[in-house]
Amino acid sequence: MAGVSIKLDARVVKGLEEVVKASLSTTADALKTEVVNAQVMPFDTGDMQNNQTFVDPVSSTKVRIVTGSPQARRLYYHPEYNFQKVNNPNAGGEWLKPWIDGEKADFAQKSFAENFKKEAGL
Repeated sequence: MAGVSIKLDARVVKGLEEVVKASLSTTADALKTEVVNAQVMPFDTGDMQNNQTFVDPVSSTKVRIVTGSPQARRLYYHPEYNFQKVNNPNAGGEWLKPWIDGEKADFAQKSFAENFKKEAGL
């Protein structure tokens, strides 16, 4: 039986890593925009949604969407609250749920695939 030899081009691998990193960042930004456009976050003055929610690049292969306002956790985990809906008509608790395990759960995967193809020039 003949042996198989595989040689990886380090420059190509590094280039792919950069494509993944850029695609991941673009996907997280798109998800944040999608959530804001869906008008699902509680919104009084807009600070929590517009200033305190941001994309946090944890590593080259992981990002988080963070809401850093002190009330965010309490509001998120209490969907039974009576949220005012003047500014965001769909406001409520657990506002990310549709993108985690609901009807929009495939958004991030599809968005990443599109962004990767675009970044890679495919």
